[in-house]
This record gives sequence, structure tokens and C-alpha cells, in this order.
Amino acid sequence: MYRRDDGNARLSSWRMMRLTLAVLATFALLASACGSNDDAADDSDPASPTETAEAPTGDPIKVMTVTTLNAAGPTYQNIANTANAYESYINSRGGIAGRPLEVTVCDEQFDPAVATTCARDAVEGDMVSIVGSFTFFAESIVPVIAESDITWFGPCCPITPSELTNPHSFPIGNQPMYAVGSVKRAIDDGCESINAVIIEGAEIFIPPMENAIRALGMEFGEVISLPATAQDYSAEVARATSNDADCVVTVVSETPYITWNTAWTQSGTEARQYGPQGNLNSVSAAGNEEATDGDVIGGMYPDISTDAFSEYRVALDEAGLDTTELDYNSLGGLGTWAAFVGFAQIAETIDGEITAASFFEAASNTSSLDLGGMVPVLDFTQEWTDGLEGYERLFNRSVVFSTLENGEVVPLTTEFEDVGDLATGKAG
Repeated sequence: MYRRDDGNARLSSWRMMRLTLAVLATFALLASACGSNDDAADDSDPASPTETAEAPTGDPIKVMTVTTLNAAGPTYQNIANTANAYESYINSRGGIAGRPLEVTVCDEQFDPAVATTCARDAVEGDMVSIVGSFTFFAESIVPVIAESDITWFGPCCPITPSELTNPHSFPIGNQPMYAVGSVKRAIDDGCESINAVIIEGAEIFIPPMENAIRALGMEFGEVISLPATAQDYSAEVARATSNDADCVVTVVSETPYITWNTAWTQSGTEARQYGPQGNLNSVSAAGNEEATDGDVIGGMYPDISTDAFSEYRVALDEAGLDTTELDYNSLGGLGTWAAFVGFAQIAETIDGEITAASFFEAASNTSSLDLGGMVPVLDFTQEWTDGLEGYERLFNRSVVFSTLENGEVVPLTTEFEDVGDLATGKAG
């Protein structure tokens, strides 16, 4: 915990976060972009509206989505595809306030200098907002666009200081609450001996996880740092299942999970894993279905198969996207859709011109953003001033859970559970 009046502590925290970003960049921990998803659509999806909406008219409402598409590291094509699918979906239904939505996807190529160029292009292009984005280099974007009142709206996975403190940032997702939620869920499930496994570079998750488990009257037996790349994780699995652990809370990205789960199966353990949405999934469980059966997935958003995302499933289908090729049931996919729905709701409330300044004012005064169950109802007028230091703009601090059944992700809960107090060490 850092006190608000301790400037040096805050600076140290921010430096740690920036250093963490450089390491996390090799993983794709936060917004898993690849993998199959058999739950993306089913026969129960609602049909498109039978009414013919009037075509939107007038000047387009221009927004940008920023993410990584061409780079040697993690890429997020599902974010770009979702942004474009929303544009087509909403324009075929009358647009926003009767005007067409125009989405520009800016590929920052995993380069902070290119990210800054995206920000400048947003300013020069009179963008109303940058919506539903994920990049490790938001610090190169948010301060630039804020000078022109352009908002950083609805990021799934805020991780940089500006995303978490700048008044022009309006996160809808959250970090690191799903890991805190997994700790609580494990204890609620009756786990008596719990170890933790954290991928190298994700150490910022450890303090709130430890705050939570101590507040609930327990301690981790082991906290294991997992190398990002390894041919064999047998030694780490042995440590993770030591102390007669019946449950292991993991913060691991999808690709290392594949190798990890192979070693997990070979160990013969009967312990249960608790892991993050979009990473502990059907892709990483493939070939290890029996050993991962019943594992619990902590997430920010309900499963894509739930009613909250029925329109998303329709939009993906209308866009002709192959949902077995990319994972849309992920933080990147679900988060981008939620961001655009939220943007449209707020834009519709604006009297007069929809501009960067008018949208910023409207978003800042939004006290009850209801996305129909995609996230809890959000109040952008109340910062988290009594929470984790440096996380004041973390408006969503709730989690939901899914589980693995025979290698497939299925919803476990749909009611949001606020774990903000636990993250700070309060028992609640």
C-alpha cells in the first residue's frame, strides 16, 4: 500500500509498473488474441432486427482504436476485428444519434514512437475518442490526446499510470482484480492449502493477491515465479503442488499455459487451478482436458455465450468472422465490444455537437453506465480515492467466473462480485 501523500512511493510504484510493461510485452497476458472459441455463437443467438433502420446521415462520428497488429510480440487482431464489426453493426441499425460511426484502427506496431503517432493522428483527425484499445504504450498516447480533450475510453486492461489516473481515461475493464477474485473464489470453494504461480513480469499482481489472502485469514504456501519460456515446467509444477496444495492460483498467459498444462497432467496432481480469462481456456487446455476439468477462470466480463453479449455474437456473425480462428471470448474481444457499447450510450445523451470536448464532459458526468450485464453499472464521477494507490480511475473492481468442462469454457457465475476492498487488505 502506498499513501497518497507519499510522492516518492508513488513514483517508485509507477517506475515499477513501467518496468513491468517491458517484460509483459513478451507474453500477451492481458488481452489474449488467438485460440479457438466454440462458444462464440449458437442457435439461440437473437436474429437481427426485422425493422429496417433508417440509414445514418450527416458527418461521421470519428473514433480510433489503437492496438498491436504487426509485431514480433503479441498481436491483437481480435480487437481490430471487433471495432470494425461494431462499426458495421451500429451503422446498419441507424448509427449513433442518427450519424454514421467511422472507426479508424491504428496499429502501433509495438513501438512507443508509433503509438505517439497514433495519438497525433487522432488529434489531427478530429477524433471524438479513442475507444476499446489495448497497448502496452498508452503512456505515449493518453497525455497527448488529453490536451485536445480526446478521451481514452473503455480500455479492457488498464496497466499504465495515465490509464489509471488521468481524468481523460475511462477504463471499463480492470487489472489486477481477476487475480484477487480468484484468491477469494479458491477460499470460498474450501481450498485449505493454496500456492500461487505468477508469470515473470506480472509481479504487480502479487501485492493485492497477498492482501486478499491475508484479509481472509490465510497465506500462500509458495509464490512461484514462472519463466515466460520453458521447454518443461515440471519443476515449477512440483513446487506449485507442494505443501499438499489442493488449489493453485495462477497468473499465466496462454502460450506458457500450454506447456504448463502438459506438465500439470504428467504430475498426476488432483489440485484445482484458478487462472485468468482468455488464457486458461480451451486452447491451453487442449490435450489436457481431464487434468484441467473443473479449473476455475477469473474474469472481468461474463462469458461470450451469456445474454449480455448476444448482440456481439450477432455482430461477429454478420461480419463473417471465423470465431474458431481468433479468441473473441477474451479480454480483448469482450472488452472492445463493451467499450463501443458504452461509447454509443454516452454519445447518445449529448445535446448538440458530438465532439471530443462534449463527449469528455458527458463521460465525466456519467454516474450510471449500464451495459446490460457486460460489467457492473459504472459511475465515472467517483474515483477510487480510498483504494490502491495509483489506481484512482479503476471504476470496475468486480469479477465473474467461468470453468473448464472437458476442455471447454462454460459460465460459472454471472453476478459481479466487488473485490476492491480485498485488494487493499480489507476483509469486507
